[in-house]
Amino acid sequence: MLDYPTSIETLNAKSKRKLRSVMKVSAWRRGLMVAVTLAGLFSLPVCAQQADPATPVVVQPGAPGQPTRTLPSSTRAMLPPRSPADVQFMQGMIMHHAQAVEMTGLIESHTTTKDLSSLGARISRSQSDEISFMKRWLEARGEPTSMAIPDMPSMDMPGMDMSSHASHSMLMPGMLTPKQMESLKKAKGEEFDRLFLTGMIQHHGGALIMVKDLFDTAGAGQDAELFNFATDVDSGQRAEIRIMQTMLGGKP
Repeated sequence: MLDYPTSIETLNAKSKRKLRSVMKVSAWRRGLMVAVTLAGLFSLPVCAQQADPATPVVVQPGAPGQPTRTLPSSTRAMLPPRSPADVQFMQGMIMHHAQAVEMTGLIESHTTTKDLSSLGARISRSQSDEISFMKRWLEARGEPTSMAIPDMPSMDMPGMDMSSHASHSMLMPGMLTPKQMESLKKAKGEEFDRLFLTGMIQHHGGALIMVKDLFDTAGAGQDAELFNFATDVDSGQRAEIRIMQTMLGGKP
């Protein structure tokens, strides 16, 4: 007859050994399943790469209601066509924006009006960013970022100061003349506020004229990036004109 405590201990030992064995088998099976799953997952990209054709497939979306077209693999992306008016608009607007940034640079030392400082910071930031965009647009198309000064040999007469004539001839619509800029630089306080607001309203109005002239030119403004930019300039500067007109209403 077996000793009961000894039998229990023996049974427990056997149970523990069996449990450890089952756990080892279970762990081995789980490890095997994980390994198989991971192997399958990692093999997917390889299979996909092997399934890809050796040459890329270039697909041209069709117009609304029209099917797509498969183009030769040698097809390369092309920038949309542009007109000379597009290039001139961007070059001119760079010069135009640069003067606005110069005007806003005077605010900190010429006035303490908080609203004007906030407006100036907004104009300076937005137009500086737009200058960077316009330069990138021109450079991507192999165009210079500044306009060439036209030669006027017939106007080159002895005793005539051509520098002022050249500076006036290069002014875009709405830009302040050298005399206006000089007056702005000399003004302080409320006088500066008034000259700045009237001058920037004039300046913004010139930008609206430039946008209108662009879109009125046949074949111009068709580039998607340029179109979006020009329409943003139009809507943004119209909104700022309204703000400045309201601010100017409180000035003598």
